[in-house]
Amino acid sequence: MSESSPRISKETSIYGDKFKIASWNVNSLKVRLPHVEQWLKKAEPDILVLQETKTIDENFPAEEIQNMGYQVVFSGQKTYNGVAILCKDEYLIEDVVMDLPDLDDPQRRILAATINGIRILDLYVVNGSEVGSEKFEYKLHWLEKVTNWIEEQSKQYKKFVILGDFNIAPKDRDVHNPKSWHEKILCSTPERNALQKILDLGFADSFRLFEQEDETYSWWDYRSGGFDKNMGLRIDLVLSSKLLAEQCTASYVDPEPRGWERPSDHAPVVSEYRNLK
Repeated sequence: MSESSPRISKETSIYGDKFKIASWNVNSLKVRLPHVEQWLKKAEPDILVLQETKTIDENFPAEEIQNMGYQVVFSGQKTYNGVAILCKDEYLIEDVVMDLPDLDDPQRRILAATINGIRILDLYVVNGSEVGSEKFEYKLHWLEKVTNWIEEQSKQYKKFVILGDFNIAPKDRDVHNPKSWHEKILCSTPERNALQKILDLGFADSFRLFEQEDETYSWWDYRSGGFDKNMGLRIDLVLSSKLLAEQCTASYVDPEPRGWERPSDHAPVVSEYRNLK
């Protein structure tokens, strides 16, 4: 386990009227660190989780992130995967988990922490490559093991947020061309059923708690001008436990960073909550 040394939170944390929890697949933190800094200044999330940091722990830019006013824990590997949780300095990071007891997976895809009583689970779900492939079967196995762990954690934590790149579009309305994606990877029935099993544990897709504009996506392929044509998928999700869903006041995708120079192919997704004390 590798992590920076979190600073102790103030005993009387003031959350204010709006508490923001966000997720962003940055597709290489080395390349996108200036984007992360720019977005943190703009959005000021209380918590931001990252996926695809693509850096070994020894090279993780912890000091640079701390200079942005955020503390951080992280779990990385060379070239692929990698996850991190950032939170504002005034909060306390506790009970960090990077490996699940029943899941033998050397890939750095899972990171959990408790921040001022809120259980945060950052997931970079296996892509699965192609429906019916060995990687696809492993994706379903991976999701089953993660779901079992979530079920156990849910008994302990009522304030629980699961967020990240799920590599699953929940419904056809989350897909730019449902016909062309029908039963293909990211949109197949087995994947959606696996996601539903997590939701059935008492979680809500925060984005769908509110009326949303049609054709809202969080990922656009670099190829074929996907972003300019809005040919995307909503595969980056924020799942809120029942208690937090009741306190959720907004949930949205911020597409602006996808239009920046040398962008990630994903955009940040955000949920806002009230009374998180």
